[in-house]
Amino acid sequence: MAVARASKRRRISPPDSPSSTEPLNYDGLASRASGWNLEQQYEQRPREQKKVSESTRLPIKTAEGRIERLASPESEQETVKSSFGSDGEDASDTQETEVEERSVEMPIRQQVIEAKEELARIGTLLGETPEEHIGGFRKIAEIGASPNPTVKQLALATQLAVYKDIIPGYRIRPLGELDSSEKVSKEVRKLRSFEQALVTNYQNYIKEVAKCAKSSGDSSSEDRASIATVAISCACTLLLAVPHFNFRSELIKILVDKLSTRNRDGDFTKCLETLEKLFREDDDGNPSLDGVTQLSKLIKARDYRIDESVLNTFLHLRLLSEFSSRGSQNRIDKTDSTESRKAKFKKEFRTKKYRKILKERKAVEKEFQEADAIVSHEERDRLQAETLKIVFVTYFRILKTRVPNLTGAVLEGLAKYAHLINQDFFGDLLETLKGLISSASFEDSTQGDPEDDAPDTPENPTPQHDPLRSTLLSTTTAFTLLEGQDAARSASALHLDLSFFTTHLYKTLHSFALNPDIELSSKTLRLPDPHNPSSQPTTTTNKVNLKTPSVLLLRALSSILLPRSVPPLRVAAFAKQLSICSLHLPEKSAQAVLGLLLQVMKVHGRKVAALWNTEERKGDGVFDALRGDVEGSNPFASTVWEGELLRCHYVPAVREAVRGIEKLVREIK
Repeated sequence: MAVARASKRRRISPPDSPSSTEPLNYDGLASRASGWNLEQQYEQRPREQKKVSESTRLPIKTAEGRIERLASPESEQETVKSSFGSDGEDASDTQETEVEERSVEMPIRQQVIEAKEELARIGTLLGETPEEHIGGFRKIAEIGASPNPTVKQLALATQLAVYKDIIPGYRIRPLGELDSSEKVSKEVRKLRSFEQALVTNYQNYIKEVAKCAKSSGDSSSEDRASIATVAISCACTLLLAVPHFNFRSELIKILVDKLSTRNRDGDFTKCLETLEKLFREDDDGNPSLDGVTQLSKLIKARDYRIDESVLNTFLHLRLLSEFSSRGSQNRIDKTDSTESRKAKFKKEFRTKKYRKILKERKAVEKEFQEADAIVSHEERDRLQAETLKIVFVTYFRILKTRVPNLTGAVLEGLAKYAHLINQDFFGDLLETLKGLISSASFEDSTQGDPEDDAPDTPENPTPQHDPLRSTLLSTTTAFTLLEGQDAARSASALHLDLSFFTTHLYKTLHSFALNPDIELSSKTLRLPDPHNPSSQPTTTTNKVNLKTPSVLLLRALSSILLPRSVPPLRVAAFAKQLSICSLHLPEKSAQAVLGLLLQVMKVHGRKVAALWNTEERKGDGVFDALRGDVEGSNPFASTVWEGELLRCHYVPAVREAVRGIEKLVREIK
């Protein structure tokens, strides 16, 4: 069947007229437009009206303390639909608006104020219910990532306050596979989740503190230096507040890294005081062991180029007063087993059920002790023994290398730890002390040689080393070692000869008497030399415990002269020499030396009373005050005529001391 072909449509154009090119007539347009209904079509168009539904819910108070009215479920659904059904153009416009708002920089002061308010709000929530707002730690860390140094310092301080409040009194251990698969209650699971989140956020905080503390002492940027000061302060506070908690070694490392520098600023002093306080207040021994171990590694890594005060922190350890065993760098001698042996008792019969109950009780008591962080006496002794060995290893390494600026600190430390040193180690230690005295004597004899003096440079300053002070410290340490033990038994059993120290001290008495700095400590200000206009007021390098040479000399003389087993010839030689030296000493030192002579006369009065009487001289010949040998000086051939001059001393206390000695001599006769 044939398909009919569609007819072609033709356009019919209006006929051309001469009036088509003429302009339209607008004269009657206004009159005709008054009859038009222009809004009819818009009015008849269907339009969408937004349904306004009133909420019938009561207002609530949020956790932040704000009062809000909740929307109805229908409005929430509509909001969700509209958000998902919005056009892409609207979303892009919203993003552009947000970018434009963020691009507007807020004033620094306003940033600090808003950061304070936000940190205070988050800190309050964490302090009240940390289990429910554990995400607050992450928010504070995000605020602390601000480039504003003030906001960063506020964030570090806020986290410090929060962690100090919520850290528990026990150490949190990591969960193993068995603990994760174990069936526990809902409360236990919630507690474990909180503890693991706390440890993770605390570790991140410690890493941030360590990163900021590395800029301490940086003079190129004040902002970085101020942040480093706050970070070190946070580390010191946390170490003293929660020394039992996790990552204690990381906190100690922050302090030790700061102590490795030579710049003694405020941060250095704060770290030093924190370690000293930690050693004094340590109850279980673990923090002290960690601190001493890291300090020993630092001293060795720095090749003993450290400040003397760092080594003096060992003098604040509690084992000085609590530890009872003795040891050296290799071993620790335990106390006699017979003293701590328990008394034997008759074995009583116990049933199998009763033994099982006792075993369960012991296990429960052990868990309670671990929960309360109680350290037994045996564990504490073991930790203190390890600490003591590390201290001795550090001291003996420094003695072998003979570091000039650390020798005094080591000798003072050995004198403090003398009662804890093993007697088998006395021989080697005394030989080392003799070598120190010999080298100090050689330095003293060549000190005025201009050929040996090298010019000091600012890059490599020569450490100031006092040979006389090293001699006093070595002598004092040698006699203190035997005083801390059974002196008579140890000297006889080990064949220890201390005559070298006695003879050397006798030869150097005149040098000490003529020393102008015998009563000056390390912090005493030295006036400039009037004969050298270029000299400036200076202070000497910091020595051990600020003891003056006069105090060290009296300690050494007391160790030599006050024991009752001293021979009369030695007592007489020292008494004569001290009488001569008292004429040249300053008033306080002269008074102290005469007080020592009074004590010597009370102990050995009958042995040396002849020195105060010209008619009872026991020796023949002449007294040689410059002779190095004590016994060969012939002291009994002379008399103590210096007392007549000391009676006319300008200080009344010195005159009274001389009269007291003479009165005691008359009573002895």
